[in-house]
Amino acid sequence: MENLWKASEAQAAIEQYKDHSEDIALRVYTSRLIGRDPRLVLHGGGNTSVKSAARNKVGEEVNVLYVKGSGWDLDTLEPQGLPGVTLDHLLKLRRLDRLSDEDMVNEQRTHLLDASSPNPSVETLLHAFLPHKFIDHSHADAILVIANQPNSESLCREIYGGALGIVPYIMPGFDLARAAAEMYEKNPQVQGLVLINHGLFTFGGTAKESYDRHIEAVGKAEEYIARKDRRALTALKIGAAGKDDILKAVAPLLRGLYRKQSGASWVVHYREDPQAYQFATSKECAEWSQIGTATPDHVIRTKQKPLLLNPKNIGDTDKLREEIESALGQYATAYHQYFVTQQKAKGIEKKELDRLPRVVLIAGLGLVTLGKNLKEATIAADIYQHTIDIIWKSFSIGRFQPLESGDLFDMEYWSLEQAKLGKAKPPQLNGKIVYVTGAASGIGSATARLFAQHGAHLFLVDLDRNKLTAVKDAIRKQFKTPVEIQPLDLTDEMAVQESFDHVIAKFGGLDILVSNAGNAPQGRIGDVDPAALRASFELNFFAHQAVASRAVKIFLAQGTEGVLLFNASKAAFNPGPHFGPYALPKAAVVALMKQYALDYGKEGIRSNAINADRIRTGIFSDEVIEKRAAARGLTPDDYFKANLLGQEVYDTDVAQGFLDLALAAKTTGSVLTIDGGNIAASPR
Repeated sequence: MENLWKASEAQAAIEQYKDHSEDIALRVYTSRLIGRDPRLVLHGGGNTSVKSAARNKVGEEVNVLYVKGSGWDLDTLEPQGLPGVTLDHLLKLRRLDRLSDEDMVNEQRTHLLDASSPNPSVETLLHAFLPHKFIDHSHADAILVIANQPNSESLCREIYGGALGIVPYIMPGFDLARAAAEMYEKNPQVQGLVLINHGLFTFGGTAKESYDRHIEAVGKAEEYIARKDRRALTALKIGAAGKDDILKAVAPLLRGLYRKQSGASWVVHYREDPQAYQFATSKECAEWSQIGTATPDHVIRTKQKPLLLNPKNIGDTDKLREEIESALGQYATAYHQYFVTQQKAKGIEKKELDRLPRVVLIAGLGLVTLGKNLKEATIAADIYQHTIDIIWKSFSIGRFQPLESGDLFDMEYWSLEQAKLGKAKPPQLNGKIVYVTGAASGIGSATARLFAQHGAHLFLVDLDRNKLTAVKDAIRKQFKTPVEIQPLDLTDEMAVQESFDHVIAKFGGLDILVSNAGNAPQGRIGDVDPAALRASFELNFFAHQAVASRAVKIFLAQGTEGVLLFNASKAAFNPGPHFGPYALPKAAVVALMKQYALDYGKEGIRSNAINADRIRTGIFSDEVIEKRAAARGLTPDDYFKANLLGQEVYDTDVAQGFLDLALAAKTTGSVLTIDGGNIAASPR
């Protein structure tokens, strides 16, 4: 474990946060050093604090504990993520015989320096009751390998001598804080505490001293583990299917079955990792993976156990669905029994959480996770990727013996832990996967932005990589939503097929197709070059069929309904002179849309189109627009307003139409006109 402290960086932090005290600046600096290493903390894990002084509004100097706030990650911590709590009051709480979690939170919130601050860490009292100025807490992988051994206390004494105190497992809160303080007071020479089945605390008079002690403690654990030989795993016998084939077959079925059981959309995330593949494809996995979590607060992200799959029917979708559904049913039954047993044993009443696994270990593939969006799925994957390493190393030096079900139940159903997940209402398209063609500009770009604004995960294709990249970067920056791109010639059916395989690999499936790409060739229909007409049909008709047919295959595999949205044109109903090469395939697209509505309505797949007109999208050159306007005795600007409403229609208006159709649960086979009013182009 490398010590990353640099005096120049520490000084730079002091200068960067010159509006705050040096204590706060250095607290932020070393918190980020810890947070940047996933071997120490992951996704909101760990917490840090500093004891300092501040003046209140009446000028009185008060002792303050600044501690990491709920919702903040150590790697991105800022001063506002360190809510200040009056320390003298926190210390008085130690005199109490007991303090409920709810009362603890109330005492902390009512003694904040700033009422708008986030909730202080659930381990605030532990930081307060220890006397040291700086305190660091992590769930370091190497520490968890040691702390989850049956003989963890003797191992800690062997590795650390008397340098670290040892605290048996107690759930975070008042009781743990008091126990940790008592352990320190019995051995005031210790530089930190190992919390069995939980993690590591170190402390010091300066930020550097506490951080140095933390890195040294983790390093000694790593050195001890490295002296032991890595235990070999016994490979399972698996089928001939490769990883890509397994993922392509399994992911849409998982999405569909999860949707069926929960009513929500889910994202499937595959974590490419050789160690995860070995673990999931081993005989040991059946025992080792079912023992528990490496540290208790992981349970809210990964549940106590993963689902295990060794799929036998990769080439048969129906049989494979039955296989996975049976495994999920067994998992759900076991989870429900765990819930009922623990609730009865503890004499309490709780509302049961969903019974769906967040982690799936698939023989022949590896680690797959699911979440209501990609962020949730990625967090679960990050945590379980480290959990695999911890479990494997634990069995290499001894055994893996984490907390038992009763303690994990307490953590999983602890109101303070559940609060970390947030209760905000998700956006309308949360977890929906949307494939948009022609997404680099105009209507496609506007549609992608609007769907992202409503929480969709995007897969964008177009010919121009640079423009696609610019759209992707802008959407990610503005909406913080996952966006994947692929430069693609939609007339290349093999490339189209591969792009949908890529969608499955990235997100697990698909919910909405926006088939938008096209161009506008011109020519008098009797004189047009047959090759040019065929080329127009390739892009303006057959490309729509290519993406729609592939999308439908995914919808059917998922069994989750699905949405097809086509960009038609007023030319389909009201062709203009010399625009036959464009109008003919567009008319065919309208027929195609209706055919999909007819053929797949029973499966809940909806198919609709938008009839737009006179949108500044770049599909027509300035020269063409000027000619079309002049033929009508109009300026180009007036040309775009030449409709019944006398208003220009924008690409964002068409995007809104696509969104409305995507959300219109009982509309199919429809053409939505967005043109400001053009009676000649109105469908009958």
